[in-house]
Amino acid sequence: MIKFLSQFMKIHFENLNLRPPLFYSWKYGLRFEISIPWVEHEDKDNLQQIEERTMKIFNKLFNSSDEMLLITDIHCRHNDTFLQKRPTNVYQKYIKNKNTVRKLQHSVLPNVFFEDEEDEDDEKMVTHRFVLPCKKIDIRYKQLLQAISYEDFPHPEQILKGFSQNGIDIYFVNISKKMIYHFYDDRGCDVIASKKEDLYSLYEECNDWILDYDRVEIDNLFKKQKN
Repeated sequence: MIKFLSQFMKIHFENLNLRPPLFYSWKYGLRFEISIPWVEHEDKDNLQQIEERTMKIFNKLFNSSDEMLLITDIHCRHNDTFLQKRPTNVYQKYIKNKNTVRKLQHSVLPNVFFEDEEDEDDEKMVTHRFVLPCKKIDIRYKQLLQAISYEDFPHPEQILKGFSQNGIDIYFVNISKKMIYHFYDDRGCDVIASKKEDLYSLYEECNDWILDYDRVEIDNLFKKQKN
């Protein structure tokens, strides 16, 4: 699956390096505001909005029959023993069937943010990438999306609880539709697609959620299709 992902990105996304921010790295994308700005994370209305928006976008992008990859990247120093002692709990906790988890593949990559930088051996950063082929029904996706939203806050659902020096990114890749969903933190999410037209229904239906900072660029992208 690691090789399959590489081929998938090469064929459908012009060999795009899978790393944040996807919206600014690819020509066909949407960036949505998820939480309510300037409101405490635990505010009831804020939590409700986070759940509503992340779930609606996810359900728009993924059908039960779609082939998926659930990808988890953890960024840390190469000599960090965290992953050697305790593999990421994303797949232990949020995948329903242990037989599905057995398909998980792991690779160690040069840090996706600083691939060309040369660090001292003890300071060298790497990215541990976990790739799982699955379907929507295999994932406790509501709970996983909630956990991602808590990652920057002291909460029992933090995925890297107790290891704040490490960074984490989780991608939902729709192999069937050639689309990628990256809920990067409670503030927002990126959705990119191999073809612009595949994003149009999401652009129309969730238009009010588009991040104002990027709205002009996004509207210009779809202007011809609207006319």
